Order: sequence, then C-alpha cells, then structure tokens
Amino acid sequence: MATPDTERAQRTYGNWRRPSTAGIGTLGLAPTLLVLGGLVLVVLATLVSMAAAAVIAVLVLLLVAPMAIKDRYGRTLLVRLTGAWAGRRARSSGTALYRSGPLGRTAHGATQLPGLAARSTLSEAHDSYGRPFGLISYPTGHHVVVLACEADGASLVEQDQVDTWVAYWGRWLGDLGTEPGLVGCSVTVETAPDTGLRLRREIETQTAADAPQLAKQMLSEVLADYPAGSAQITTRIALTYSSAPRPGHPRRTTDEMAVDIGLRLPGLTEGLGMTGAGVAVPLAAEQIAEAVRVAYDPAVAPLVEEVRGQGESTGITWETAGPLSAEDRRDHYVHDSAVSVTWCMAEAPRGEVLSSVLTGLLAPHPDVARKRVTLLYRPHDPATAARLVERDRKDALFRTQQGPRARARHELELRAAEQSATEEAAGAGVVRFSLLVTATVADLDDLPRARAAVDNLAGPARIVLRPVWDSQAAAFAAALPIGLVLPDHLALPTSIRDNL
Repeated sequence: MATPDTERAQRTYGNWRRPSTAGIGTLGLAPTLLVLGGLVLVVLATLVSMAAAAVIAVLVLLLVAPMAIKDRYGRTLLVRLTGAWAGRRARSSGTALYRSGPLGRTAHGATQLPGLAARSTLSEAHDSYGRPFGLISYPTGHHVVVLACEADGASLVEQDQVDTWVAYWGRWLGDLGTEPGLVGCSVTVETAPDTGLRLRREIETQTAADAPQLAKQMLSEVLADYPAGSAQITTRIALTYSSAPRPGHPRRTTDEMAVDIGLRLPGLTEGLGMTGAGVAVPLAAEQIAEAVRVAYDPAVAPLVEEVRGQGESTGITWETAGPLSAEDRRDHYVHDSAVSVTWCMAEAPRGEVLSSVLTGLLAPHPDVARKRVTLLYRPHDPATAARLVERDRKDALFRTQQGPRARARHELELRAAEQSATEEAAGAGVVRFSLLVTATVADLDDLPRARAAVDNLAGPARIVLRPVWDSQAAAFAAALPIGLVLPDHLALPTSIRDNL
C-alpha cells in the first residue's frame, strides 16, 4: 500500500523591500551629496581661514543632521518637524476645522467632502455590460471607479484552494502594471455592527401566517439576539486612472475616460473571480456617495439600510456626502457622530508569512465600532519595474561594499534585491504597497480601547503601525474607497522625498 512520503509544506510569502537609494551609511542620496559637497567646501576654506572652514563644517552638520536622525519608524527628523509645523499651523489658523451645511462656509449650504476630496466630482456611466458605475474625478486628472466584492472567505476551505486564490490575486495585481493609464489601486475591508434590519425584513417576509408557535418564538429570539454579536463585512476595490495615457500627452475629458474605463471593467471584474473576491460589480454613483456618507456619519447607517431595503433611493449625492462638522486634531479626527484614528504601515512583515497573516487584523473586534483596513497599491509598468529592481540591486550592492565588514542586514538586502531582479526578469510584476487602518468609535472616551485593540492586532499581523500624526483628516480620506493617490497630492514630489 502506498503512503505519502512527507506532509506537504505550507506555502509562505515574503521578500517585501522598501525602496532605497545609494548613500553613505544610513544616509540617503541627497544628504550624502550634501556631505560630500560640504567636505569639498571645508577643504577649500582651510586654504583661506580655519575659522571659515569651521563655520562651513558646522553649517553642513546642521543641514545634514535633520536628514540623518531617524526614529524607530524610519522617519527623519526633517519629516517629523515639517509635519508637526504644518499641523500646528493648520490648527492655529483654523483650517483644521470644517463646517458645512446651512450654517457652514460651503457654497449653497452643501455638505461636500473636506480636504483632499473637496474639489472632486461624481458622475455616472455604463460599462459594456450595461451596468451603471460611478466615476469620481479629481482636479489632478485622476478618475476612480469602485468595485464591490463578495469575498468567499477562507473558512472550511482547503489550503490548496487558498494558495490558488493568492496566486491569482498576485497575478491580477501584476497585470495592473500593463493596464493603460492605471496609477493606483486600493482594497478596503470594512467591518461594522450589523443593524439586524436585513434579518428582520427576511424573517417578516418569509414567515408563514400558520407557522407553529414554537418556530415563531425561536425566530423572534434569533431576531432579538443575533444582531448584538454579528458584524457586516464589506470589501471594495478602487481603481484610479490618469486622464493622460502617457506622460506629456494631453488629458482626456471625463466622458472619454468613462467610455474607456467602461470597456475595461468587464475584464477586470471577471479576473477577480479567480482571486477569492467572489462576484465583483461596479458601484453606482449613489452607492459610492452612501458609503462615504456613512463613513463620515455612522449614525445614518441604519437609515440608509432601511431605505435601501425598501427599494427606494436615499437621495444622497456627492455634494451631500461629506460631514456637517469635522476637526483634524493631532492624533485623532472628530467627524459628525464619531471619532476616528488612523494608523499607517511603517514596516512590512519581516521574513516569511502565511496567507492568513492579516486574518486577525481584518476581522471584527468588539472594542472597535467600525474598522477599515485599506491596502494601497501603486503598480509599475514593465519598463519602470525593470529599472527600479536593477537600481535597487545596485544600491544594495553599494551598501554591502562600503566596508570590509558588511553587516548581515546589508547582505540579506543584497540577496533579496537580487531575487527581486530575477523574478522581475522572469515576468513578475512590481507593485509598491502600503496599508492604512482606521478605527472609528462613537465617543472620545472609547478611543483608548480602540487604540489598544489595534496595537494588539498589529502584532500577530507582523506589521509595524504608527499613528498618522498631524494628518488624520487626509489619512481618513485616503482609507476610504475613493481612490486617492497620496503621493500625487504632496507638496514635495515623491522623487525628492525618496532621496532624503
């Protein structure tokens, strides 16, 4: 009788790398060039006066120090100081406060979205299957379409099937690099308390008039007890396209983008079917507005669900989807009937992880009323991907050869960079990614428990999270399924920030 030789090893995933630049020690390219240029000036100054050389050396040191001193999250002192200064300036000038509606400062008494999405518009079009989809347009030339997914979940599913889903998901993400004009993708998994309205409506419409009394009593008990311990889990994918198909080309209009994206949606939604995302359908304009309105004011969620259950329109538009009042504080965000705090990923999991590494972080938690976990992706086209991995490999090699006794971490980085270059040459895609976690509670006194809950969930997920200091409003908006690509909204270009 034949017996299996060994048990199949469980598949693991890893080799995530943070983009880096060549530099001396832990310095980036910009401070390294500043140090070298300063040394040249010091040497030349010594020919004139030692005092002048000392002054130049001190000035160079003062310029380099803010870019060399880093905290445990990898942020330089310069980034922290500029962020804190911008936050204090916004709070002192009153721009951190937002008031809309009849008594607010917005035009015509509308409750438009605040911050980065204030100037966005929402229109509706139809794809080639005739399905309506909402199209969010930003002044930056970005256009966003949102997909709703009914994820299958991994419960009672064999590991082989889970590995297949992960493989197809990686392939779907890699194919985004060849999608013309696509600049960003976000996946938002939101957990919220179940109001029980859907269950009540189902029971009331399906219960027979002559049903046994015992059955009616059992259903009434289920109706009373089930919503207290259940949660709604929604998954939405936002795809962000640029109106300029290539750098230097003229921008296309919103109508032209609607036609182009409508032709691509059927293929994108069908490709998600093999990833475990279930049936993916585009969200209509009103559904997107409702999701954003509920995020800013969770108290309206039961009303929206009740109206939707009756088959009627809520009447929520993009101009009325924002909050009536909001305040961006240093470590949390107050908006209408709730308070939120957002964390960002400071470091990806080290080493290898299993496919279930994010299960606990995505699952509902009793200490967090509403939790939103958003994965942000920026795929690179094949030409850019090849250039990035080759540059990353050369930078890792440079750091390894800086001294006769290279650190073990530098050697590991070199091997990882070489592996990434090999995989990219074999056809793998290259995607930048990050993660945002937003915890929303009903009262400010509940924030300490929510913070502790998220901190406890980050450990098993092997992710280092840090609060988004002085930018809670922008981080809250970026975690929504509205397709914001944060690097394109920064005052300092990403190419410069990466070299600091």
